[in-house]
Amino acid sequence: MFRTFDFILIGIMTAAATVTYTIKHKAENKLEEVRKLDAEILLEEHTIDLLRADWALLTQPTRLNHLVKIYEEDLKLAPTESTQIAQPNELPMPTSELPALEPEGGANIAAKGGARTDTITTGSVAR
Repeated sequence: MFRTFDFILIGIMTAAATVTYTIKHKAENKLEEVRKLDAEILLEEHTIDLLRADWALLTQPTRLNHLVKIYEEDLKLAPTESTQIAQPNELPMPTSELPALEPEGGANIAAKGGARTDTITTGSVAR
């Protein structure tokens, strides 16, 4: 009887060891994935910092003034005057606020048996 019980316990311990090893292996794989993603994120952050520094260098006012002086004849740049800036009331109405267009009697002609046209005034025949 003890031999059967011993074999059962050995089987349970072997199964538990196998499950434990499998879980540990999966956790190590996931940890390696996390480390790779952290390295990629760090590389992207460094790239963004480098690009911001490059942008700051390229948009320095002294550098831009120097370039304007060099290419003044080619570009014919002039400072913007305050009268050139549009005020909000001078801008056209947004298309979302435009009134809806009414059909110009195209539906009435179709109802009377005349030539049918689409709702857009293009002169095309609706099918």
